[in-house]
Amino acid sequence: MATSQTFECEIAGRKLVIETGKLAGQATSAVTEKYGETLVLVTLCVAEKPREGVDFLPLTVDYEERLYAVGKIPGSFPRREGRPSQEAILACRLTDRPIRPLLPKEWRNDLQLVITVFSADQENDPDILAVIGSSAVLAMSQVPFAGPVGAVRVGCIDGELVLNPTLVQLGESQFDIVVASTKEAVAMLEAGAKEAPEDLVIQAIQFGHQANQEIIKLQERLQQAFGKAKVAPPAKAINQDLLTAVASVIGGKVIPALSHADKVQRDDALLALKNQLIATLESTYSEKELAAALDEEIKHEIRASLLEKKQRISGRTLTEIRPLSCEVGLLPRTHGSALFNRGNTQVLSITTLGSTRKEQQIDGLGIEETKRFIHHYNFPPFSTGEAGRIGTPGRREIGHGALAERSLQAVLPKDEDFPYTIRLVSEVLSSSGSTSMASVCASSLSLMDAGVPIKTAVAGIAMGLVTDDKGNYVILTDIEDLEDFNGDTDFKVAGTTAGITGIQMDTKLKGLSLEVVEKTIRQAKDARLFILNKMAQTIAASRPEMSRYAPRMYKIMIPTEKIGAVIGPGGKTIRSITESTGATVDIDDTGTVVIGSNDEASARKAINIIEGLTKEAEVGTIYTGKVSRTLNFGAMVEILPGKEGLVHISELADYHVASVEDVVKVGDEITVKVIDIDNLGRVNLSRRAVLNPDYKPAERRERSPSSDFRGPRDSRDSRPPQRPRPPRRD
Repeated sequence: MATSQTFECEIAGRKLVIETGKLAGQATSAVTEKYGETLVLVTLCVAEKPREGVDFLPLTVDYEERLYAVGKIPGSFPRREGRPSQEAILACRLTDRPIRPLLPKEWRNDLQLVITVFSADQENDPDILAVIGSSAVLAMSQVPFAGPVGAVRVGCIDGELVLNPTLVQLGESQFDIVVASTKEAVAMLEAGAKEAPEDLVIQAIQFGHQANQEIIKLQERLQQAFGKAKVAPPAKAINQDLLTAVASVIGGKVIPALSHADKVQRDDALLALKNQLIATLESTYSEKELAAALDEEIKHEIRASLLEKKQRISGRTLTEIRPLSCEVGLLPRTHGSALFNRGNTQVLSITTLGSTRKEQQIDGLGIEETKRFIHHYNFPPFSTGEAGRIGTPGRREIGHGALAERSLQAVLPKDEDFPYTIRLVSEVLSSSGSTSMASVCASSLSLMDAGVPIKTAVAGIAMGLVTDDKGNYVILTDIEDLEDFNGDTDFKVAGTTAGITGIQMDTKLKGLSLEVVEKTIRQAKDARLFILNKMAQTIAASRPEMSRYAPRMYKIMIPTEKIGAVIGPGGKTIRSITESTGATVDIDDTGTVVIGSNDEASARKAINIIEGLTKEAEVGTIYTGKVSRTLNFGAMVEILPGKEGLVHISELADYHVASVEDVVKVGDEITVKVIDIDNLGRVNLSRRAVLNPDYKPAERRERSPSSDFRGPRDSRDSRPPQRPRPPRRD
């Protein structure tokens, strides 16, 4: 049995404990991390030999959620965990993004990181531990890794920055910012915010970067004690003869080909250069070698133009945004739709509204069990002019969809003000950079077109960065595909006119300085305000009315003690309401009832039934009801569903009545007024009071407790009605 050893430090008043040598002894390296009562195992396995025929870094990150970690049994039929949840996929991406740039690009041995959540206290999110643990096992291994990396979550509650807030505290926080960083730089950012001002967000990033230094020191101690000797990183193979041959064929032709503003024309021009290279040099070099050399030449020309001339290949200035256009209401039968174009990037977003029972059920490790706002992002192959497979969305689609969803969350109406489940789908129709931020813009417009009363519009922009080894750099506004592919950073910022609602920063570098982070965020604000102004010219606020095809949802409150009356035994009553009206009826433990229907008349009918089941009769109130029974001394009238009152024969008319049947019969509909409710809850009614406004009720008539008459019959009472006997005559 291997000897285990623990290392610990204090972060936000809680101990972060890393232990190695106890579990998973056959992995290349393994650690367990404990923070609060959340415990995670992270393992690394490294293949002995490089993978043949690959030209990328073969790193895989798997995040394994185990529902036993929170004392749950999976809800699926086989009662075991299946495919990764959206939260697990996002945790994989959160781990991969700061780790991958710190590994050598030329490394070809398979690397697999497996994060298994053994215990989750539903206070401390395991995703932060996934990043820290992955950094720790890489630091301990023989793999050349330019870490360690620390990761923390930063919130802001009551104006104060909070380090690693609990999941409950995040509900009160102005933002949720994950900061991953090395000793020198910020390696990754992920944030959702409630219109947070730029200055506060920058301060939070600095705060998180500083807190990460303690976590990095902890990993360095672990590495010194258990770290293996690092192997030398593979050398980058450069075929100078190939580059020279390529330059001789296409020298001076790359910039003109790249200068086309239209992506299709640019791609055609570059394809012509590639075909020329192949036709000229195919006898000496393979097509794969020539394509790689062309890519290197394109990369060199783009970066040189930016760094030396401060000029973009398309002719735009560094801060210029591509031509924009917006359109709403394209699809006639959907609840809301919008098309957003930025250059050759085009996204169509569709809004669908549903009842609260359509909320997404979440079977995960967090504290949320349902979600009423959902955004899905689709990226079909035709959006890049390619033929490819269409199927289950990949990690990229999940990540982009979640970013747009998080960026829009801050402006949505509260549940109590807008009791709908909202689903947005963003269809990428053409891609030339920044489709996730185009999805934010299109989704914002679509919500307004659907009549969802959002607080304000949201726009997003993708920023880029190009650097050299001399410390020079340029920040680009609205990067397109080639600038993204050949640049160093993709920095997305979404927000409103008031502040930031979402951030996602990824870099191919070993991190960004705080200076560059700050400048990028401030430059993004100018772009965002420009886009919001253009969007406002199409639709400035949410439509006052929803689509006629959208369901109408109505919310009423009933006393909690009346919930059973609405549901009925075994749900019989609520099912009958749904069947008789065609409306959906959802009720929760607080007495909140949400009624939905595409037909307003159906919804109103359901509301009337529910109100009748739950309302109590009030003295002085006038009701129209049906005569349910006639007696020798009066008539019973159902004034509310299941609630009857007695109209004494003397109160049937404003004249003397000899017989009840002379005035009313069973089934007649009459208008009556409640004149009294006795101490047993029995209701006395008067038709005479309605016919004669000057009527004054006679002295209250007491009903004899010994009488066989038991007062108004409740239609929900399972007892059979008893035939009343007339009063005894002297």
